[in-house]
Order: sequence, then C-alpha cells, then structure tokens
Amino acid sequence: MHLDDFNYFLPKELIAQSPADKTSQSKLLLSDDKKIIAFKSLVDNLTDKDILVFNDTKVMPVVIKGSLNNKEIKVTLLESLGSHRWKAFIKPAKKVNQGDVIEFRDGQSLRVNKKENAIADIKFSLNKKELLSYLDKYGNLPLPPYIKSQPNRSLDEKNYQTIFSKNYGAVASPTAGLHFKSDLLKDLKKRNINFVNITLHIGLGTFLPLNQEVIKKNILHREKGIISNTAALKINKAINEGKNIVAVGTTVMRLLEACQKKYGKIRKFNEYTDIFIYPGFKFNVVDKLLTNFHLPKSSLLILVSAFAGKNKIFELYNFAIKNKMRFFSFGDAMLIKKK
Repeated sequence: MHLDDFNYFLPKELIAQSPADKTSQSKLLLSDDKKIIAFKSLVDNLTDKDILVFNDTKVMPVVIKGSLNNKEIKVTLLESLGSHRWKAFIKPAKKVNQGDVIEFRDGQSLRVNKKENAIADIKFSLNKKELLSYLDKYGNLPLPPYIKSQPNRSLDEKNYQTIFSKNYGAVASPTAGLHFKSDLLKDLKKRNINFVNITLHIGLGTFLPLNQEVIKKNILHREKGIISNTAALKINKAINEGKNIVAVGTTVMRLLEACQKKYGKIRKFNEYTDIFIYPGFKFNVVDKLLTNFHLPKSSLLILVSAFAGKNKIFELYNFAIKNKMRFFSFGDAMLIKKK
C-alpha cells in the first residue's frame, strides 16, 4: 500500500479559513446513509448506549518571531528536551544554520545546536518555566499553514481551543472537539449521553508530511498521552456494559488504541506513543469516530481509512466535495463506524 493510494483533489475554496458562523453552522456527514445534517443535531444520532471521549489538551502559544541577520525568523517550539533545550520548527529554514543565534524581544535569544531540514535542536536563554511565561506574553497559536489569516491571539484562542482544553502541551488543536459548544453538551446530558476526557498532546507529526512512499515504512513522531485512573474506570465500565466508545477525533482514537495495544486494556496511562494506524490494524476499543476531513496523503486520512475502510472513506470524501462541505481544521465533520 502506497501514499499515492490516499491522494485526492480538493478545490481550494473548500478549505475552511475560519469556523462556521451561527447562521451557516458546521455540518456533519453521517456515514451510514450519506446524509448531511447540522452538527448540533448530533444528539439525535446518539443514544445513552454511546459514550463520547474527548481530548482535553490545550494548544500552547509556541510561535514566536525573532531576527537573524536582519531577517525575520519564525520559530515554532515543538517538544521540550530539557530545561533550556527544545525541538523546534524554523521558517525560513534555509536562512538558519547550526550555531546561529536568533534574537527575540526583551533581550532573549536561542542558539541552534543542530538542524536537519526545518527541524532544529535549540537552546533558549530562558528555562522552561520562564519561557512558558514569555510565550504567554509574546507567542501565538500554531495554526495550520493552510489557514492564511494573520495571527490574532485573542481570536485564535477563541477559535482554535476546544471548550474542554485545560492541559497545556499541544502544538495543534484536536479539531473535532471544536464543534462542541456548551449548549450541545447540555443537550447530550439531557439525553443521558455521557462523556469523559483523556489527553493527547498533539506534536511534531501534525506539521510534517509522510516521507516514505510505502505506507508501513513511515514512523510517526511521539506524542505524550495521559489517561487518568478515573477516566480508565469510566471507559472500561462503558465497554463492559456494551456501550459504544465514540472517539471525538483521531487523537482520542490513537491514544485509546495505543493503550489497549500495549496493555491489553484501558488503564492509567502517562507516557509517549508513536502508534501509526494504517489498513490492517485491529481496532479493539473504538466503535465510532467523529472526525473532521483530513489532508491528502496524511497519516490521519490513512487512519480513518483503516477504521471505516478505504473505499468507504473515499466515497464519503467525494460526496462531501460534491456537496461543498468545508474541509480541515475549521471545517465540517463526519461520524463513521468501525468497518
């Protein structure tokens, strides 16, 4: 199986540049009958036999702009490697070399220890605690590159953080969760549809394309996952009662299946995972997946193809494109079931 098997053409006008407003509303494609409904009508397509699992990670304002040789350099911090060291994404990468020092506001700086393509090992002048405070003052959220709007911290905090977000650590939003507002949660509770939170801090892999043409040769970058003992007990109780585990987003899917694969059950979990799910994977936890539409040739498109079947997914994507649904982070969603 090859990357080209997961390619498709998407008209640029269908890439959502901002969330749907109250008048247009986000939409939901139901996989069973290829029916498009308002996302808020999700409650009419779930029962008390379903339990929703959300990712409560919070996106960090890890994008900062500095200067090198009078050129603007954008640095996106991706993963802490110690007190002062970070793995970072640098743009434009061609302007930066090993040993360079990039200057920032308030007299702060970083040194490039080593660099491979656009990814660098850097040492910041501030320790981790000091840097997080600095980012809170000067940083911006790392919106995907296909979002062309200028950074606006207050607006981005409103649009690109889920209402569940509480645990800082992600460099991208678990975007399926962006569709949920407080009134929808109230409606779910009224229908006795329960939900539980787990945490997967989305990391470096979300920025990088797969680089091996043969699917199974690709390796994803690791991400930190956390399942509390309380959450594990709730999920196991639901499984034992025969309820459907509904993963809200591919990040939830990856963490639940990674835990199950390693330990044979859902249990307390606080470690890294680099699980790569592709066709042939045996799903043991998740019954339904609520997810946005994903980029061509991406690991996430491959994941949903493994879950629902590649032919089914491409049939749904073609239907969504034909009906002008909105794609990617700020776009519409679909509810799919395990093949």
